[in-house]
Amino acid sequence: MAFASFREFYPYYLAEHRNRTCRRLHFIGSSGVILLLVLAVVRMQPAWLLAALVCGYGFAWVGHFFFEKNRPATFRHPFYSFVGDWVMFADILRGRIRF
Repeated sequence: MAFASFREFYPYYLAEHRNRTCRRLHFIGSSGVILLLVLAVVRMQPAWLLAALVCGYGFAWVGHFFFEKNRPATFRHPFYSFVGDWVMFADILRGRIRF
């Protein structure tokens, strides 16, 4: 499936995240990423960046493989999927998406 823009992709992305547990795992993973990025900067230890990467994708992929039962969009649309993770995170914080 090809998308001409992120605006076109985002409804597809949300459809791939219908399971509430999957969305929660994404949110937890993204929150962990923020914490680990801050830790990397404060401690000036770039190794925490790898931990942030593992945390973000680890939680998300567990959500997809075990709860959503689909293949993460990261494999087909890496850039849009990355942006989608953060837009969904913001939409959850704003109350636009049920957590």
